[in-house]
Amino acid sequence: MLTIRADLVDAMVSHARADHPDEACGVIAGPDGSDRPERFIAMTNAERSPTFYRFDSMEHLRVWRSMDEADEVPVVIYHSHTGTEAYPSRTDVDIAAEPDAHYVLISTRDPDEHELRSYRIVNGVVTEEPVTIVEQY
Repeated sequence: MLTIRADLVDAMVSHARADHPDEACGVIAGPDGSDRPERFIAMTNAERSPTFYRFDSMEHLRVWRSMDEADEVPVVIYHSHTGTEAYPSRTDVDIAAEPDAHYVLISTRDPDEHELRSYRIVNGVVTEEPVTIVEQY
């Protein structure tokens, strides 16, 4: 189960809406071993595509180094789907490289409502998990 603060959900949705019609992507880092998302990091979709995302390689390296230096891990890895439901594509599954992360997808296909869902993706197996949104931990 993913427990996440409302302000972090708002930040992900705002990023997804701002980058629409391209997919948005990013990370929410948290203390190693805590499973608690804390630090929102919007990243650049190097593909600038409405159907695919890829972290910019230099930015990816900088972000992962900053997490290492702060004793953090990627608790949430998020991206948006602009024209489909919030479910991982085959490509999303293939590039999922963090077995302990929550993979959050936000669908922005409806201009008035968003759909947010979370998954664990381990060795190509996708498992949806409940999301609990709280004001504070």
